[in-house]
Amino acid sequence: MKYLTFKNGDKIPMLGLGTWKAEKGQVHDAIINALKMGYRHFDCAHIYQNEEEIGQAFQTAFDQGLVKREDLWITSKLWNNSHNKEEVEPAIRRTLENLQLNYLDLYLVHWPIAYKNDFENPQHRDEYYTPGEVSLGETWSGMIQAKRDGLAKHIGVSNFNIHQIKQIIDETQEIPEMNQIESHPYLRQEELKEHADSTGYFLTAYKPIGSGGRVTHAMENKKLPNLFENEVIQKIARDSDATEAQVLLAWQLQRGIIVIPKSVHKDRQQENLNAINIHLNDDQMQEINALDEHLRFVDGIAFTENGSPYNLHDIWGE
Repeated sequence: MKYLTFKNGDKIPMLGLGTWKAEKGQVHDAIINALKMGYRHFDCAHIYQNEEEIGQAFQTAFDQGLVKREDLWITSKLWNNSHNKEEVEPAIRRTLENLQLNYLDLYLVHWPIAYKNDFENPQHRDEYYTPGEVSLGETWSGMIQAKRDGLAKHIGVSNFNIHQIKQIIDETQEIPEMNQIESHPYLRQEELKEHADSTGYFLTAYKPIGSGGRVTHAMENKKLPNLFENEVIQKIARDSDATEAQVLLAWQLQRGIIVIPKSVHKDRQQENLNAINIHLNDDQMQEINALDEHLRFVDGIAFTENGSPYNLHDIWGE
């Protein structure tokens, strides 16, 4: 396994298992299978609505002696309806209860968007806070306190742009340790990577192998490109004796970016895990770099509907 090392010496495995859209009834066995083949990093979130079953899988693994808690890296995320400072602690405690854990290795602010506490999926204007009504700095202060209280060893953000990261640093003088973002060859996120390197935080890429067939709401009538069908990716896969998925993951790993591909299937989990053994040469890296189209598979449109006071510029800063 490859690792990145935090300032306190903690090491995070660079390849983990994502659990978004891992359906109930499947995720327990998917976690157990992943543990048996060597996965030690698991990416979760309250809004995925499967943390109880994931927690049961962890307990099964602990009880069977498959792994010890201290050998795992477990991440979860604060949902949008817990952005007030005093709401952060109850939210992380609910997640810990569902996962049957005493602490998280990493806790992230899921989106830079604030809902009122009673609404996980707002349908009307008055169910949102306006941008700035609950500042990102206030939410981040709650995260800092959760870390101080020992509920999370490390804290970070997700889907934040550079301006938003600068904002929370300015308000709290505390640098996030991670930003989890969509990234793949069609969305390299090079500016964020440069900012992460210069500021002192890591990046995790979700959707590192692309859409996986998912069509976003804003693109219902538009066929999204499949990275597996890209001729450059296919040629590099052939030349490297690898699969397209392994090439896409290896590209991110060599950029120093953590990846969390999701799969509940054993063969796909193993295929993804084997990406850590693939090495791309400089020419191959540059060929993949040149594919960038600034294309988002997760476009954020859903957060601008149902009376939302947010627009895409508020979210992405562009």
